[in-house]
Amino acid sequence: MCPATHVRRTAMTAASSVRTFIIEDSPLILDRLTAALEELAPVQIMGTASDESDAIGWLAQPDHAADLIIVDIFLKSGTGVGVLRTLARLAVPGKRVVLTNYATPAMRRICLELGADRIFDKSSELEDLVAYCEDLHRSGDAAEASGNGG
Repeated sequence: MCPATHVRRTAMTAASSVRTFIIEDSPLILDRLTAALEELAPVQIMGTASDESDAIGWLAQPDHAADLIIVDIFLKSGTGVGVLRTLARLAVPGKRVVLTNYATPAMRRICLELGADRIFDKSSELEDLVAYCEDLHRSGDAAEASGNGG
């Protein structure tokens, strides 16, 4: 099992950005999403994972607190639903956002029941995700979400 990948750092400092961990199995989508978020939103990408096991392994470590966890539903192995379920069971801090092409009403309900704060459709709601990141940063909820108090 390979550890979660560490990706580019933004010019923002950790104190002035939303520390974000992305769980996405498509390298192309991950690269595009990372680039878009780093350019358009006040985020610092802390790391990434392409499967459930690596994501949980990274996020369950106390020194890896993320303010925002972005989860896809379909992963290389395991699922985003499994990630949400385990994060809730372990009481891992941080806002949880699902970003998927499978944002059906039933899937939205399941994700919300498992602790997702928001669900965004990859094909039509990326601007909404950026706005959510900006709101999270502006409201100061990011520091509270990761247990670092603001």
